[in-house]
Amino acid sequence: MATTNEFIEYVCEQINGIGDIRYKKMFGEYMVYVNEKPVIIVCNNTAFVKQLDCIKEDMKDAEIGYPYKGAKEHYVLDIDNSDFCKSIIIKIEKVTPVPKPRKK
Repeated sequence: MATTNEFIEYVCEQINGIGDIRYKKMFGEYMVYVNEKPVIIVCNNTAFVKQLDCIKEDMKDAEIGYPYKGAKEHYVLDIDNSDFCKSIIIKIEKVTPVPKPRKK
């Protein structure tokens, strides 16, 4: 089951106000960017974030899953809890670099 347009819009609404938010469709699923930094991968109507040290304590009770076959384990983000999501994404955004432009 692919992610619906409604769900990706909902994810963006839940973290609205923490920076410049956009999403990009990739391989049938989505990557959410905050301030041009990739912070959330959305697959099968589920929001995933990388297992980073900066959020380890906050996410200790979070579900863990794989966004797609061959991916590393990620935390499943409780996207319905807007305040919690914002606090997690702010921490992730601080340690995530802006991707380097690809050479054409």
